[in-house]
Amino acid sequence: MQGNLPPEAQEKVEELQDLQETAQQVAAQKQEAETTLTESQTALEELEDIDEDTQMYQQLGELLVETDYESARADLEETIDSLEVRVETLEKQEERVQQQFEQLQQELQQMLGGAGGGPLGGAGGA
Repeated sequence: MQGNLPPEAQEKVEELQDLQETAQQVAAQKQEAETTLTESQTALEELEDIDEDTQMYQQLGELLVETDYESARADLEETIDSLEVRVETLEKQEERVQQQFEQLQQELQQMLGGAGGGPLGGAGGA
């Protein structure tokens, strides 16, 4: 079907496909960051229920290293802060990609004479 399109339209279709792939990658990264954020927040809540004198260990790669309560708490808070910023950044990136996608889709529809419901009709949810 793309072989019947003018070169400019074909280029727009390829850009749309690239943006859709980028949107999927950003969404996957955001999902991963949100999952890690939730796990870290849960760990911090659990830590608050633990006696400060309890012997604790922190995972560093494949190792468990003894740590103290305050270090564990500070590390979790820092991780949470960092992940909140990461999720917010990914949300903004996701919005930008969606706006670019919609703009390209409109340009392509105009280029093709405003033919609505064509091959791109269902791709708006990317």
